Amino acid sequence: MADFTQNSNVKSAVRKLAEPITDVTAFNALIQSVILNNPFGCVSYMNAGANHAPVEKSKETYTAKFVYQDEDAKKIGSGSENYDTIAGYTSGITAVLANTANVAAHGGTPAHDSDADTFSVALKCHDPNGELYMVTFARQQVSISSYEDDAIRTVIETWADGVPALA
Repeated sequence: MADFTQNSNVKSAVRKLAEPITDVTAFNALIQSVILNNPFGCVSYMNAGANHAPVEKSKETYTAKFVYQDEDAKKIGSGSENYDTIAGYTSGITAVLANTANVAAHGGTPAHDSDADTFSVALKCHDPNGELYMVTFARQQVSISSYEDDAIRTVIETWADGVPALA
């Protein structure tokens, strides 16, 4: 039988943030800034006959957390809802808080626990050297994956050092 031979040295790196990104608005502003301003110097490319932007969203997830409290403010239940867009996240929070059947089932008053919410967006980036790599932003960390050239990590690290929310 033939053996598998390594043909690349794919790397990943993670930066844990000192403080979580404050909310979905600040998170979205950060993501949009990367897409619009292309601080990593990525370039557009063709794949399977389709033109791709230098930086594009690959996947996004927003999770809203809820607690249910009785009349003494004692926690009697919890829940979470996942959405694949910010619009869904925002309208979903309103819908959960207004869902009287769900409130009755929990036997308490719902509250959106926004500090416990999670957000994640994966951006696909095309480096001028031809590499495709991912930069995934989450509320508490930023990770880079599927890169080979250490210069990619250096560029992203240098950029992140200048963004206060990513300290």
